[in-house]
Amino acid sequence: MTAALKDRLREEITTALKAGDKLRVATLRMLSAAITNREKELLHDLSDDELREMATREMKRRTEAMEAYAQANRPELADKERAEREILAPYAPSQLSAEEVDAIIEQTFAATGASGAKDLGTVMGLIMGQVKGRADGAAVQRTVKERLGG
Repeated sequence: MTAALKDRLREEITTALKAGDKLRVATLRMLSAAITNREKELLHDLSDDELREMATREMKRRTEAMEAYAQANRPELADKERAEREILAPYAPSQLSAEEVDAIIEQTFAATGASGAKDLGTVMGLIMGQVKGRADGAAVQRTVKERLGG
């Protein structure tokens, strides 16, 4: 098993420590701790794909916190969460464009012949299998529901 991303993470933590970049150090250490906890939970070293999945989860947490801080009129905290999300981004899988997601939705509709709300579960299962971690599931679901007329 390659641990390329894990090695890169360790190297970036060291570089950030030497540079005195406290936010970067804290954010990368948080990701490293989440990875270690997950490895203990699963009883095996994480693959690069599993590591990317962890980074995606952490980015989602930052996005949710950022939105909560923005609603609470706390822009300084929202900015901190945004900066942390940007630090985590290189470890997450690249995101699909809206056009790529729409193309996958179109292909899935064509393949399944989905036509009503009863097909939502089937369609979403197939789509999310293809876009997992690379697209916002809530946005995909909204688009699919609009297409299904519900």
